[in-house]
Amino acid sequence: MEFDSSGKFIRSIADDLFVTAHSLRVDSEDNLWTADVGAHVVLKLSPEGRVLLSLGRMRIPGDDVLHFNQPTDVAFDHEGNIYVTDGEGNSRVLKFDKYGNFLLGWGMKGSGPGQFDLPHSIAVDGDLVYVGDRENARIQIFDRNGRFLREWKLGHPFGLCIGPDHFIYMCDAIAGRILKIDFSGKAVGVLDGPKPDAGRHFDPHQIALDKDKSIFAAEVTPWRTQKFVLK
Repeated sequence: MEFDSSGKFIRSIADDLFVTAHSLRVDSEDNLWTADVGAHVVLKLSPEGRVLLSLGRMRIPGDDVLHFNQPTDVAFDHEGNIYVTDGEGNSRVLKFDKYGNFLLGWGMKGSGPGQFDLPHSIAVDGDLVYVGDRENARIQIFDRNGRFLREWKLGHPFGLCIGPDHFIYMCDAIAGRILKIDFSGKAVGVLDGPKPDAGRHFDPHQIALDKDKSIFAAEVTPWRTQKFVLK
């Protein structure tokens, strides 16, 4: 569904295409990318909703390079390469070129460097790939060839996005907050939800940033999206 910046509904597209759409990304050409955990596919759609590229096999889970098992998120680098966190069923990242040809993959179930326990979100900034390793409560950082560089333990990363200022924004639905993180892994800003006795738990599952640095947070339990404006 598409809304304007004030939350007014504009339209819906591809109404019968998805089983359980888990994440939505928009690339530099305004194409829409979705990871569908129910259909086991990642789809690239035109702004009009026409399917331009499909990765995985519709409704067929697997653990080889042609199949996903409940993929959670998708990102792309400056060369157009595609990165998918294949996270709910498998525990890995797969990389494809812009035409959908498989290039490489890395990761397995575990808690060591380069291993994952539900890789839930992914973001690319320059030559760095940030993976939200949710159940291990860390962000792992790799180069674009999947080589492990370092990790940050800042909570449970449900969603990641990169701001225009190259800060990393992370939402943590368990802690009920959004963090702004600098390049060294230090949290330099915190947006907390209400305290446990002061209102409904803040449950951000995915986040996105507008050009004016407004933050949009999609919450699962209250079934809503909130917009936060920088003051």
